[in-house]
Amino acid sequence: MTEVAKSWRIVRGGEGDTKSFAWGEIRWLADEALGNSPEMTFGRVVIKAGERNPSHRHANCWELLYLLTGRLRHHFGSESAEMEPGQLLVIPPGLGHWAEALSPEDAVMVVAYSAGERLMEEL
Repeated sequence: MTEVAKSWRIVRGGEGDTKSFAWGEIRWLADEALGNSPEMTFGRVVIKAGERNPSHRHANCWELLYLLTGRLRHHFGSESAEMEPGQLLVIPPGLGHWAEALSPEDAVMVVAYSAGERLMEEL
């Protein structure tokens, strides 16, 4: 286990590590690689209107996804669930999933993982 941070810290919205994709972007604000959260990950995800992220899973951690704006359909194999703003989705480790933005506006969400280094495997 890595050393626990010795002090609290505010992370501003422009800080972190932003990854851009054709379907949207992820801004990681806290995780082990950033050096501010060795045991958890927190970020902001945008899926552009009409787009979808790739099918993937996280074998080593739980994922909590809270939708802020837009509408999403989240897929889990042959099952799916629609989400509206204010809803939280809890995804257990190892469950393959992907999401598509359903509304004419981008889907914006915050996401948290129970590991500072989440393992992500595309399916």
